[in-house]
Amino acid sequence: MTQSATTQSATTQSATQSQPAIPVGLRLGQVIGQAQSVLSGLLAGVLEQTQTKNETYQALQRMALLGGEVSRDRYVSDLSDWLDLNRRDAGQLADRLITAGLLTAADGTIRLADAGAQLRASIIGSMGAITTPLWGSFDPADLETTIATLRELTLRARALSS
Repeated sequence: MTQSATTQSATTQSATQSQPAIPVGLRLGQVIGQAQSVLSGLLAGVLEQTQTKNETYQALQRMALLGGEVSRDRYVSDLSDWLDLNRRDAGQLADRLITAGLLTAADGTIRLADAGAQLRASIIGSMGAITTPLWGSFDPADLETTIATLRELTLRARALSS
């Protein structure tokens, strides 16, 4: 090794050693943020193709997770909590989806309409075509552990901000 390379190597090692270790929580946050950004970009492309707003897709996802049918009050509350909307804006979002024919409303109950189910399925199918090769290279058990960890992290973080 030349004198210059030796000096450069020693300088790099010294600089690396003097840097404080990044706490695991901060590293995790950075990695989650980067993954979220890239995956959101992929979803944005699919949503653009279907001319769907992200909040519409997220609201359809929430309805599906609630079983496809729920009281209006519960749905608005859920949208408010999960999409970080105030109750008025969450109610207006629900109303827009009803007006657009993606949800139906009767007797205080909101249901996923066929058009909403079809739109959601189309978006999920398009995202699946893009992301299945990504997920296929991971051990399914590792992915389930990651999902469980992130769900718990989300719940704990929400509790801190309440």
